[in-house]
Amino acid sequence: MQDKQTIHKTELVKQAAALSDISTAAAARLIDNLLDTVKTHLRNGFKVSITDFGTFEAQSKPERSGRNPQTGEAITIAAHMAVKFKAGKALKDAVNA
Repeated sequence: MQDKQTIHKTELVKQAAALSDISTAAAARLIDNLLDTVKTHLRNGFKVSITDFGTFEAQSKPERSGRNPQTGEAITIAAHMAVKFKAGKALKDAVNA
């Protein structure tokens, strides 16, 4: 298996700008606004579904017991929200093509 490389937001902005024939600044604003909108809706309890891509959902995780891996000390992990992503069929098919 080959090492996986990471594509960062800057590269996504450049590619989106080129594909859309817009400036990188405009593409960056668009992507920032999209991400901010997704975060806002998740924070407000909504699922965010993007057709042919997938669904984001914030889930409540209850308080639980855990262990500090460095010291072995028992700790309590506070209740928190976690984001779940479920890939849509079209995304799964594209990745497996």
